Amino acid sequence: MHAAVKNDPLIQKSTTPVRYYKKKEEIAKRKADVQTIGDSIKGLLKAYRLQGKLNEVDLVQRWEEIMGKPIALKTKELYFRDQKLFVRLTSAPLKHELNMSKSKVVELLNRTMGEEVVKEVVFL
Repeated sequence: MHAAVKNDPLIQKSTTPVRYYKKKEEIAKRKADVQTIGDSIKGLLKAYRLQGKLNEVDLVQRWEEIMGKPIALKTKELYFRDQKLFVRLTSAPLKHELNMSKSKVVELLNRTMGEEVVKEVVFL
């Protein structure tokens, strides 16, 4: 080394070694804060109160799977308003039959979804 470089305090090597790894305590602390992506998404949906709407959309998409193909073929329209499911049907006899068993339909829908998504069903 040149004499000028030897005496320059900025260029001289430091006596403390530089660490390129984290301490075990820091790693353990970070692991305690770690969440799975699924848990993070569930927390986000809960915070923004979107889970209910997501369940409603999922139920509408799974209508044929839940109720069966014959009922799905005679279903013209499905929509939600205030946890009430409105179902527009093309068959009057089917409408009458489903009106007679509303409570069973509500129970079937909620059981399939795993939580209370529908409080009432209105057949139109």
